[in-house]
Amino acid sequence: MKKNILFFTTALFVLFAASCSAPAKKETAFPEEVTISIEVLKDKIKGGWAGQTIGCTYGGPTEFKYRGAIIHDYQNMIWYDDYIYETFIEDPGLYDDVYMDLTFVEVIERLGLNAPVDSFAVAFANADYKLWHANQAARYNILNGIMPPASGHWRNNPHADDIDFQIEADFIGMMTPGMVNTGSAYCDRIGHIMNYGDGWYGGVFVSAMYSLAFISDDIHFVINEALKTIPSQSRFHKSISDVIKWHKQYPNDWKQCWFEFEKVHASEKGCPEGVFNAFNIDAGLNSAYVVIGLLYGEKDFFKTMDISTRCGQDSDCNPATAAGILGVMGGYSSIPDFWKPALEKVEDLDFPYTSISLNRIYDLSLEHALELVNLNGGKSDANSVTIKTQKPAEVRFEESFTGLYPKERRPFNKDLYDENIVVNFDGTGVVVMGAVKRIAGNDNDYVAIMEASLNGEVIETFNMPFDYIKRKYDIFHLYELPKKEHQLTIVWKNPHPDFRIHNKDVVIYSNEELKPFNPTIQ
Repeated sequence: MKKNILFFTTALFVLFAASCSAPAKKETAFPEEVTISIEVLKDKIKGGWAGQTIGCTYGGPTEFKYRGAIIHDYQNMIWYDDYIYETFIEDPGLYDDVYMDLTFVEVIERLGLNAPVDSFAVAFANADYKLWHANQAARYNILNGIMPPASGHWRNNPHADDIDFQIEADFIGMMTPGMVNTGSAYCDRIGHIMNYGDGWYGGVFVSAMYSLAFISDDIHFVINEALKTIPSQSRFHKSISDVIKWHKQYPNDWKQCWFEFEKVHASEKGCPEGVFNAFNIDAGLNSAYVVIGLLYGEKDFFKTMDISTRCGQDSDCNPATAAGILGVMGGYSSIPDFWKPALEKVEDLDFPYTSISLNRIYDLSLEHALELVNLNGGKSDANSVTIKTQKPAEVRFEESFTGLYPKERRPFNKDLYDENIVVNFDGTGVVVMGAVKRIAGNDNDYVAIMEASLNGEVIETFNMPFDYIKRKYDIFHLYELPKKEHQLTIVWKNPHPDFRIHNKDVVIYSNEELKPFNPTIQ
């Protein structure tokens, strides 16, 4: 294994004495500058992309099959030398972790580092790949004239706190080595295309951990410094802080840490699929699983990836992030040889839905990183790069779904043709889940026209394409209503005999938290 040597112009480590009687404790100081060789920088970038790809593939078979449950140790995982190649061919949608990043890299390569945010938005909205949750809601918004940052705002996107930007911020951290705040600025622009609040913070935090992994091999330093970018009053900050606390309390038992986390943080507020359900795609929860893997993995590549997977929920994205960060920290050269044959079989293949291969992205990320280093007070030559590092600065405070509390989930699960969707509710918000369903024919271009009325007054007419790529992720949502009895009516204006409107569930919100059920008669 080749060691990566970091040359600091200021000391990386300083000693502090806790007391006269206690032994000196070694803490990591923040360097003002870091000088590394170009060879080491590229090895770290390669390790980040390789780790992300390996981690995503490793956790793929368990994605959202374990919701609020640990994947126990006796359950074996799959791996063999053709595994990544076969997944590329048979399940390309698994790699949304990577092809979304590469879409944004393609925009930078085409338009430069200062590409306008609308170019990033239009590129992914018009791409041929499938999307889900905040990404798909944002894609629909953009295709229907709601551009960023409105496309990711929770009033327009019920999935604003979901994991989406968290799994798409890797490329930002990998092109901003040691330059955390430059990364946060990119996160501000790109992350608000599809997310807001905690959903945005997931990407800011991940980008910062990648950035810091270039300049430190202390996993605790990387996590704690990255957390400084997140406002302390946010729910996201609380989630990660609690993981750090419970790791200290249970340093040898990641399952106990996981259990303590679940007791406090497992409930979903935003994503309607997760409300009153074991499903949880919230960025705060899934970022916590990344941190559990990093802390308890103790810099062991397999152990880190495996623990992040076995935490459950989005169990392909979380090991992809954890393994990517560890891959940057140690470089590609530190990834055990066991994992490399599978990766080598696809390094020259373009990632699904992109024109960029792994070998190409290694070079592109290096080019972008060197350009940004030079633009931010550093310097580089043919052999080495000196990075002017940035101490993490806190980004602004945002909170999604303010003043809203889940009140009720009503299962409908009904295909509608000649009847309206009618929801009578007492509350301040409502989300109607569902989609256009084809029962005959082969028309993929059909677009249902829907009209929503609240309390007898038409408030919106909107399209629902059958096309899965262009679909509306939820039928309808509306927040911040006055607290009173409402009647929501949704009328299908152009019914077609080959199609139905599938009304799944309805989630009702109030402006007050539900009180625990107590059948005791006072």
